[in-house]
Amino acid sequence: MHYDVVVIGGGAAGLSAALQLARSRRAVLVLDAGEPRNAPAAGVHGFLSRDGVPPATLLELGRTEVRAYGGQVVAAQVRTVARVGDGFSVTLDDNRVVNARRLLVTTGLVDELPDVPGVRERWGRDVVHCPYCHGWEVRDQAVGVLATSSRAMHQVLLFRQLTSDLVLFTHTGPVLTEEQVEQLAARDVRVVEGIVDSLEIVDDRLTGVRLHDGTVVARQALVIMPRMVARAQVLTSLGLLPAAHSLGMGESIVPADGTGRTDIPGVWVAGNVADLSAGVMAAAASGVAAATAMNADLAIEDTRQAVAAYRKPAGHVA
Repeated sequence: MHYDVVVIGGGAAGLSAALQLARSRRAVLVLDAGEPRNAPAAGVHGFLSRDGVPPATLLELGRTEVRAYGGQVVAAQVRTVARVGDGFSVTLDDNRVVNARRLLVTTGLVDELPDVPGVRERWGRDVVHCPYCHGWEVRDQAVGVLATSSRAMHQVLLFRQLTSDLVLFTHTGPVLTEEQVEQLAARDVRVVEGIVDSLEIVDDRLTGVRLHDGTVVARQALVIMPRMVARAQVLTSLGLLPAAHSLGMGESIVPADGTGRTDIPGVWVAGNVADLSAGVMAAAASGVAAATAMNADLAIEDTRQAVAAYRKPAGHVA
């Protein structure tokens, strides 16, 4: 139960890191709570050579690859993490304890959705947020953008590339500026004022958006920007707390350098827990970057310990 690296989180970032570490002959354990953010989606998009693969299939392929190199992947929920000497003690929900020299957290994020009936039920299907993850699938459809923050205009500009039938529902978003009104008019984007009350669902598909006054605007897809919150609870006991995202999108784990190294010695982060805007491929790449940095860090420590042992006089007993 002693590992070079324990990875908390078994998504694209965690499994990519574990694969890299296992191939470097590091003892690595992945603890997977089985709560992937993209579970509702039909497919993963923008992942070269795997475009359209179901999320669960991608993860199963990753687990198989990690295990082929001797890495371990275990379904488990982490209860607490504590510093023990130069390493860490990780307690699982069934009271098992594993020890690690280094810790990589890839627990992802949670999408906090607006409280509009129908949104959660259709999330990841015809209620979406990312033009790169879902835009092609809703191309040329009647699409609405639900304004809940200043990010709505950004989404309008990106989804306008994908469809000419686009409506902006002002909902609870900020008041549009004169410049934004002009931009919307120039791009032929219709603006619908008022609070959205619910979504209209017929035969298991989105057919419209119902306003508080009872008006129904026919739509086939709805774009929203959820508040994104990093799953960082496991790190609070180590003093690593969420901080505001630079784009105002929610919270992320900081500070961390380009490899995911945090201010807590021995702790790295990767994937959406560190970068809220990262797609699956970017999350996987960040896992690889963290793994290579951790392996180098361990190699330096291994060498330091070997030199100390080498310098001891023959027959010396500590």
